[in-house]
Amino acid sequence: MSPILELRGITKRFPGVLANDHIDLTLEQGEIHALLGENGAGKTTLMNILYGLYSPDEGEIFVRGEKIEVRSPSDSIKAGVGMVHQHFMLVPVFTVTENVMLGDEITRMGGFLNRRAAAERIRAISDQYHLEVNPDAYVRDLPVGVQQRVEIIKLLYREADILILDEPTAVLTPQEVDELFTIMRSLVEHGKSIIFITHKLREVLEFADRITVIRGGKVVGATTPQEADQNQLAAMMVGRAVDLHLEKAPAQPQDVVLQVEDLVVLDDAEQVAVNQVSFEVRAGEILGVAGVQGNGQTELVRALTGLTNPVSGRVTLLGQDITTASPREITELGSAHIPEDRQRDGLVLTATVADNFVLNTYYRPPFARGVWLQEEKVLETAEEIIEKFDVRTPSALIPVGSLSGGNQQKVIVGREFSRPIKFLVASQPTRGLDVGSIEYIHHRLIEKRDDGCAVLLVSTELDEIMELSDRIAVMYRGKMIAIVDAAQTTKEEVGLLMAGVVAQSGG
Repeated sequence: MSPILELRGITKRFPGVLANDHIDLTLEQGEIHALLGENGAGKTTLMNILYGLYSPDEGEIFVRGEKIEVRSPSDSIKAGVGMVHQHFMLVPVFTVTENVMLGDEITRMGGFLNRRAAAERIRAISDQYHLEVNPDAYVRDLPVGVQQRVEIIKLLYREADILILDEPTAVLTPQEVDELFTIMRSLVEHGKSIIFITHKLREVLEFADRITVIRGGKVVGATTPQEADQNQLAAMMVGRAVDLHLEKAPAQPQDVVLQVEDLVVLDDAEQVAVNQVSFEVRAGEILGVAGVQGNGQTELVRALTGLTNPVSGRVTLLGQDITTASPREITELGSAHIPEDRQRDGLVLTATVADNFVLNTYYRPPFARGVWLQEEKVLETAEEIIEKFDVRTPSALIPVGSLSGGNQQKVIVGREFSRPIKFLVASQPTRGLDVGSIEYIHHRLIEKRDDGCAVLLVSTELDEIMELSDRIAVMYRGKMIAIVDAAQTTKEEVGLLMAGVVAQSGG
């Protein structure tokens, strides 16, 4: 029996980059096939070719044993192939039904949209695959994990049998990850076949049936979870042994750098998201903020970096009141920020890679001379950062939005770490990064701590919090319900706090 999908000799060249180099790949009926590789390895490019967003320079695609020509996503959809992109393709102000039927509308007599028929079909799909999505809900009101389910429903609505999921767990909480893989198993049990692109080794070993590893645009190996372990997969991805366990010396905390007192912050819906929060961060330590996404961490970070003003409370940085300061004023005091949403708050996607490296320093020497930007100096600095932080880009002069998500993150990290800083807010700093890049950034965070920088680490990755933090603050429903010594607690204890156990037992 032939595979449900076969790619033969797929090759794709961009200016200065051989993104895919004669790649062969098969997908069997009813399997979950993991495509593993570093940022910029060529995984997403390969899937974009399969989905019709790019045309291959060489190679052939077969679905159910028949060769197909894929010139656009509509060709791919007709062949039963669908794709959920890492950054969702949804219209926030539309309902679930309107998003799902967009481009494939059901109409009544007179050409009017038949939303009721579409909603009934969505409910049937949702029930069949245990997706639990309300067709009448507005997408803007849905958690990220539920938005992802909407994207999956879009594919099933169009009767896709082959589903491509690009970094599907990059923005999910641990609970949402478990729910997603339950859904994926349900899809497979109903005859669907899945390719999921990822860099997370543990997920691959736990959930995949087969694993293909791509490095530098080439397939460098194929294996199964039964035949491999995390160290072997990491070495295949990166081309060298990777230190998966961080060694760090005990912290040497010094003076208080950040002081937060009774902070209250509202969310976009004008509801209290941060409720009477108080804590401090000292030079030479990492304070990790743990919590399930949506418990006030986002609003806390936005208040500390000047992106929103608190309702009440006080924030001081190096002894200066920054409660209502602007982002530039906070930056000028020696603060750096790796934002949770790199595309919204960290980059200007249409600007060049080089220009993004100087977003918070362009107005100062050596980049400014009077009102004139010194473009040669900007480019020189960009090339230094690209090399130091291993940003995979054919040029510093292309739009940063054309880079992979992981390389966009490296641009932000390179920019923030390449100037003198005394306080660092790192919010989801390794989201979307591969194992080699995670190793690199974890070591840089420890270096900053050891150089005397005060670091506030906000992450939904509990393993990351446990490994990097010296103290751990747990947020639950807008409150900081506990601050514990990382060396004196366990992952299970922190997990219970994240579920609000202490807050509930306290009445």
